[in-house]
Amino acid sequence: MSDAAIATTGAPVPQTRPQSGSFWPMLWRQFRAHKGGVAGLVVFVFIVAAVFIGPYIHTIDPAKLDIRAKNQGPSWEHPFGTDNLGRDMLAQVLAGGQISLAVGMAAMLLALVVGTLVGVLSGYSRKLDGPLMRLTDLFLALPLLPLLLVIIMLFRDTLRTAFGPETGIFILIVFVIGITSWMHTARIVRGDVLAIKSQEFILAAKSSGMREHRIIIKHILPNVMSSIMVSATLGIATAIITESALSFLGLGFPPDFPTWGRLLFDGANFLQINPSRVLWPGLAISLTVLSVNYIGDAIRDALDPKALKH
Repeated sequence: MSDAAIATTGAPVPQTRPQSGSFWPMLWRQFRAHKGGVAGLVVFVFIVAAVFIGPYIHTIDPAKLDIRAKNQGPSWEHPFGTDNLGRDMLAQVLAGGQISLAVGMAAMLLALVVGTLVGVLSGYSRKLDGPLMRLTDLFLALPLLPLLLVIIMLFRDTLRTAFGPETGIFILIVFVIGITSWMHTARIVRGDVLAIKSQEFILAAKSSGMREHRIIIKHILPNVMSSIMVSATLGIATAIITESALSFLGLGFPPDFPTWGRLLFDGANFLQINPSRVLWPGLAISLTVLSVNYIGDAIRDALDPKALKH
């Protein structure tokens, strides 16, 4: 903040959080004190490393058929067993994890961008506050699962024709999850912006003649970053669960394009013959969502203003 801006208000500009040079080390120290968050981070890093590095170690093609080895239990050759067509379940879980995590990350980013934009504009501008919050309430009132099903049924074939069966359905799934998951982020960010915009350093910036968009970028966004980070971690878990639910209902990716939810859907009919077919993808979904939730809790506790003072 310039000296002219400080002189305008007659008081030094208060700092709402530590300087960036010390903020991240302090955040990491507070995060490490949360045992659940550290355990969640270790599990999540392991899962990400497994699904992206594992195929280079376990080199069996997930689409390879071996009818003679169908519905087998765990063995040295097939650690997770095989499905009814003899495909290796470990290879499918690893390949499905790549798609599920990619969908979770992409949908989370879309929801985060939309939610942050709506929250900042609503909290900062009185004229936009009413219409944007009513739009948020409208989305919150919609029955999300039926809405997702209708959107997918209407646009699935069009996008498949335009972008191909895999890319088209990926774009559609990411869009429908992201566009129906931004509302809570918008409400949280709006509340933070309302609290921040009345503080002295914002008034000093306005008095110095700083443009509105620069105030938002330079002063508002950095101070709502903690809420955005927490929403990001929780958004990944929500997106993975939603994608798994859609795939389990048979409305996700094609059968030859495995995701964790699709593997659950395909294995449900063989539950009595080969229970491991639903065990491994279900365990992968549960561990991923649980670890991400623990990471989100740890980040929220670490960003608590009382914690950052110590």
